[in-house]
Amino acid sequence: MKKIFNCIIIIGLLFAGGCKKEPGVGGNASISGQVITRKFNATFTGILGTYPSADHYVYIVYGDNVGYDGRTKTDNNGYYKFQYLYPGKYKIYTYSKDSTGQILSGTVAVTNEVVLKRNGHSEMPNFIIYE
Repeated sequence: MKKIFNCIIIIGLLFAGGCKKEPGVGGNASISGQVITRKFNATFTGILGTYPSADHYVYIVYGDNVGYDGRTKTDNNGYYKFQYLYPGKYKIYTYSKDSTGQILSGTVAVTNEVVLKRNGHSEMPNFIIYE
């Protein structure tokens, strides 16, 4: 009887260790923030205005995954939110015009990383993008 009990405990511990949730959807944590656009003239020598970026895509990467795992659009005030996340490491990014003129495509990724705790919320620094 003692052998069976010990086997049950060992099997239980193995399953408990294997139940650690990876970053992704299914938890109670969230990430939110805002995207702000700085509108420049064609030569990027003068700012024409600054305003919230409405209907702008923001992407999320779970852990060390390659490629994005989800995306959302900002609301009319430039705010976005990713909800129902497990604890773990996340990368949030969006795209901006390249103000340096050195990137051939003319577009660069603007990124932030965060480690979420259980049931936590992270308010990300504002993304400043150029247009």
